[in-house]
Amino acid sequence: MAQKVQTLLIDDLDGGEADGTVRFGIDGADYEIDLSARHAEALRKALAPYLGAARRAPGSAARRPGRTGRRAASAAAPDPTAVRGWAKSQGIDVKDRGRVPAELVAKFKAAAGPD
Repeated sequence: MAQKVQTLLIDDLDGGEADGTVRFGIDGADYEIDLSARHAEALRKALAPYLGAARRAPGSAARRPGRTGRRAASAAAPDPTAVRGWAKSQGIDVKDRGRVPAELVAKFKAAAGPD
């Protein structure tokens, strides 16, 4: 069975039909807004004096990769298996799965002493 999927952009200002998405950035934050051609032109016209006097920021030509939603493990973070093993040896009840509580990690680090 064939399907046809259409995406209809809605102008974020007036709720009418948008012609495209405009990207811009200010104060280190990037923004996107769906606009009609008329509103996109008005935005560009409003920014024109500032863009004419501005300079491009280094590295602005290449976009940064998106975030995956996961943070990289800290180099100082102890192995959760080691923390669980230590906790059990101390008689502390700890679950075998899931995130190790931060309070337990702190106790483990304190017991382990400085690196």
